[in-house]
Amino acid sequence: MTDNKYLPICKQDILDRGWTELDFILVTGDAYVDHHSFGTAIISRVLESKGYKVGIIAQPDWKDTEDFKKLGKPRLGFLVNAGNMDSMVNHYTVSKKIREKDLYSPGSKMGLRPDRATIVYCNKIREAYKGIPIVIGGLEASLRRFAHYDYWSDKVRKSMLIDSGADLLIFGMGEKQVVNIANKLNQGIDIKEITQELGTCYVTEDLESVGDHIEIASYKEVCNDKKKYAEAFKIQYDEQDPIRGGIIVQKHTNKYLVQNKPEMPLTREELDVVYGLPYEKNYHPIYESLGGIPAIEEVKFSLVSSRGCFGSCAFCAITFHQGRIVQSRSENSILEEAADITNFKDFKGYIHDVGGPTANFRQPACDKQLKVGACKDKQCLHPSPCKNLKVDHMEYLKVLRKLRELPKVKRVFVRSGLRYDYIMADKDDTFFNELIEHHVSGQLKVAPEHVSHKVLKFMGKPAGKTYDRFREKFYKATEKIGKKQYLIPYLMSSHPGCNISSAVELAEYLRDTNYQPEQVQDFYPTPGTPSTTMFYTGLDPETLQEVHVPKTKHEKAMQRALLQYKDPMKYDLVYSALLEANREDLIGYGPKCLIKPRGKKSNDSYSKPSPKPKEIKGKNIKSSIKDKPIEKSFKSKNKPTSVKTKPSFGSRQENKNKAKAKKRK
Repeated sequence: MTDNKYLPICKQDILDRGWTELDFILVTGDAYVDHHSFGTAIISRVLESKGYKVGIIAQPDWKDTEDFKKLGKPRLGFLVNAGNMDSMVNHYTVSKKIREKDLYSPGSKMGLRPDRATIVYCNKIREAYKGIPIVIGGLEASLRRFAHYDYWSDKVRKSMLIDSGADLLIFGMGEKQVVNIANKLNQGIDIKEITQELGTCYVTEDLESVGDHIEIASYKEVCNDKKKYAEAFKIQYDEQDPIRGGIIVQKHTNKYLVQNKPEMPLTREELDVVYGLPYEKNYHPIYESLGGIPAIEEVKFSLVSSRGCFGSCAFCAITFHQGRIVQSRSENSILEEAADITNFKDFKGYIHDVGGPTANFRQPACDKQLKVGACKDKQCLHPSPCKNLKVDHMEYLKVLRKLRELPKVKRVFVRSGLRYDYIMADKDDTFFNELIEHHVSGQLKVAPEHVSHKVLKFMGKPAGKTYDRFREKFYKATEKIGKKQYLIPYLMSSHPGCNISSAVELAEYLRDTNYQPEQVQDFYPTPGTPSTTMFYTGLDPETLQEVHVPKTKHEKAMQRALLQYKDPMKYDLVYSALLEANREDLIGYGPKCLIKPRGKKSNDSYSKPSPKPKEIKGKNIKSSIKDKPIEKSFKSKNKPTSVKTKPSFGSRQENKNKAKAKKRK
């Protein structure tokens, strides 16, 4: 037997464990990190806990099949994911330029996974082992389970299940689904017969055995008709509820994609079991000499408290992947892991985060969600908190307090996203005050995203003065405890519904609050979000009304520049934007102006003309100056200096003559 507690990554590891073969091989686009913040670690450890033998092939060479054969043929099948991120998002910026680093690869090295990794890996597995069962999952497959708009190719692509040629697709978090599938395969059931599992998609040639279902517009229809695309997406989005959701069918040429109802979220007890499995909490030692895996740095000293989110921001895919029903770990589970972290050799006394998709969500939005499901046509927080919303931070605060009391712990920070509107809806300020005093690491990051009411409506974010009230409350509380702490708002440009006038409105807000963001995030259209549907169709899927979509490079650049209007390098873009918005009133020298007028270039990016004489108590400022010699009225500190002049170099011909004379000598 071996002391190596990581799951097998080579044949020697299999032999060292006394095994002759594996039950499952999990192929992933990430490096192998055995930490519960990585989907590969969770799925493999869950299967291991049920008695299955699992091996890992991380970032295989996809240019031939040999890497896919290195662990042999698994007894039951292959599991495939692209990694913690969609492989296209991992590779490309919003401007479709290749990123410089891949934090999920050794030493941040790029190029260790292919574009559309799930599809490529499945094709190679089929080449290596024909007929072997393949199940795909993870974020990439989950969010691409239906026909979907692909930003990088600028077209609608088929379901990833069809494009990959896999047998089953698991959507959502996947623990229950993968165990149920494993058990059925282990019982000898053919994978083509596994069609009833919740939280899975499969492909069929007819609908006789499907039962009651909702059929949405076909792949061909959503390719050719943007209105049908928007209508189909709305149904997909509305039905992502494990209690009231239905089976959805979408035709792809001569086959049908069938999505079963979502799986029920894990109970608190089940979640505790998953997070209590024997993870090594680090990357595999083989990566040490290659620079390690940088992604571990963000999570190694952090604690996952919850899953799911009822915030439902339109640009976020969490609703489509994890669902709206919030699940959380027990206090004991979190404290036990925290105590374990404090024993790490490199622990310095700081727990970096205690949170999840939204740190201050620890329970379902209301009791109704667990009985009849989340509301179909109503959001919990948008446009304002629902009257049935349970607003309570005390359980979360109790966990934070106990973490602060642990030996070796100096500080406990909250760095996951916080919904400030949920905090403002809490009539009890105890959590807010302790958050400011104990859990802010100098800067608190929140995400108002914008200030324009019409843009916030499309974003699904709180409108009105909610953020202003939170901002004022934050600085008052910070001042009261005598600390210097700052609020860092995340802002987004070029979101559907945002035109130049809306961007100018945000710029004016930044001017009035004296804040200039160092970085601005352009809206990034990724699969599985209402905002991406708006971007592609130009329609709001909720109402089917037209939405302005910033798509040209110039408009996007202008919107981004307006958020950083003080930057001299952005002057021309800001100037163009203000002209386009008919806001020349913001070009000038007044306190409300964003930029100065164009002028002759000088040491500054533009020169400032002499100001007009000011009026003082009804008199011209010139008449208020006594008749004194001008050099005495304006006391110059400059002393006369001797002027050094450069020597005169004469004409070109004179220089030539001198050179010739010198040569003759």
